[in-house]
Amino acid sequence: MKNIIQFVLVIVIAGGAGFGFQRYLQQGSDNLAPAIPQAVNRDIVGTTRPAFELKDLQGRLRNIDEWNGKVLLINFWATWCPPCKKEMPAFMKLHEEYAAQGFEIIGIALDDQESVQDFVDTMGVDYTIMAAEYKGLELSRDYGNRIGVLPYSVFVGRDGKIVSTHAGELTKKRVEEIIQPLLAQ
Repeated sequence: MKNIIQFVLVIVIAGGAGFGFQRYLQQGSDNLAPAIPQAVNRDIVGTTRPAFELKDLQGRLRNIDEWNGKVLLINFWATWCPPCKKEMPAFMKLHEEYAAQGFEIIGIALDDQESVQDFVDTMGVDYTIMAAEYKGLELSRDYGNRIGVLPYSVFVGRDGKIVSTHAGELTKKRVEEIIQPLLAQ
């Protein structure tokens, strides 16, 4: 009986710590709120987006330059990440509503091709997705994600400059607050 109580106590403490860490990440995870210095490199804001080439789910090599002149949300995610999955329906709605104004979402999954394809088919994701596995983690670091937090999002203006970064889950409302001024430029 003592072992069961200890086990339950460990589970409760671990769950509370995980919840607390997620809340900590969400409280100040974009450039308009207090910084999370250990998770996000804020020095990347104002710099030109790092170049990359990755294959999309259809096997086509895609280069970041093909989205020149667009407002971008580059989202690093994984199929096993609950907050990543939770924000995707909002991203699909945003893509549908704002694509005609020059808004694009690029999803870079830190997973294998098969897992990502199964997930995308199930969810009906309609924006560009790339399965990058470990290369995606390296790329997310290039974009300011110091410790590999997921989800991790980067907003890029039409001029190719990084405008904002966000560690943790995003809401539709928050994305709109960031992209609407950029789309008006």
